Amino acid sequence: MSTASASPTQTTKKPRRKPAGTLYRGREGMWSWVAHRITGVLIFFFLLVHVLDTSLVRVSPEAYNDVIGTYKNPIMGLGEAGLVAAIVFHAFNGIRIILVDFWAKGPKYQRVMLWVVVGLFVVTMAGFLPRHLMHVFGGE
Repeated sequence: MSTASASPTQTTKKPRRKPAGTLYRGREGMWSWVAHRITGVLIFFFLLVHVLDTSLVRVSPEAYNDVIGTYKNPIMGLGEAGLVAAIVFHAFNGIRIILVDFWAKGPKYQRVMLWVVVGLFVVTMAGFLPRHLMHVFGGE
């Protein structure tokens, strides 16, 4: 009798394990990927609106001044802070993505680089927000 034809009950099955996590599967890398796409779309829409409202100056300088005047309120000031936050994160994370893609050790250090991006983001925004919010809410 051949030992190669063992019955199915005699073979041991290894338990299926979940993947330990690829570069972007459900970990920090995935969330930075999502945030990078969201900030990119937000920046795109800002640029679209910016081009459209700036083009009004060629049509009617008075209309341009009226539109720009509507932007001078606290809600738009908070929107400007959000825009700066989106640009700062998108820029720093973009550098991280370039390093992950083109540096041989990038994938190994992608999580550490993400935390560096978060740290740089916090430091940059901590320098920007107090002065900007004082200006928006009349603290100057």
